[in-house]
Amino acid sequence: MKMPILIHPDPRLKKVCTPVGDLSDALRRLADDMLETMYDAPGIGLAAPQVGVTERLIVLDCVKEEGQAPRPTIMFNPEITARSEATNVYEEGCLSIPDQFAEITRPAEVELRWIDRDGNEQSAGFDGLWATCVQHEIDHLDGKLFIDYLGPMKRQLITRRMQKLKRDKARA
Repeated sequence: MKMPILIHPDPRLKKVCTPVGDLSDALRRLADDMLETMYDAPGIGLAAPQVGVTERLIVLDCVKEEGQAPRPTIMFNPEITARSEATNVYEEGCLSIPDQFAEITRPAEVELRWIDRDGNEQSAGFDGLWATCVQHEIDHLDGKLFIDYLGPMKRQLITRRMQKLKRDKARA
């Protein structure tokens, strides 16, 4: 089921999420619904707070090449266990901040630990776009947006644009 995505500024996007305890069928359904919402948007990542749920859950799929099989990834309680000193710069966007982009510098590689959809602990390394995306989504779980990495003037400009977008949508 497709879910509405919260638009910045919304106080729920700034909340630190609580760890997921036992995996329930409801949480698995939420993860599936989040994947459907992400693909429909279209996006490459989505965090639970973006759909109004303050639990530590992210979904992502950074396969963008034509003809390559999708790799939908569901992570409960994702945790970065190591970061490279080397960095990458990517132009990031966010489904909660539509049509706004900025170059953000992050570690080029990260090691992660998480619980998969079946309740099994997983760990893996990520690089390139996958590393950027997973860090961006984990930031959401900690109440942080990509615009928080920008200077105050640029951040305020984007926030004002989002406030206008929300007003315009409310009138429509």
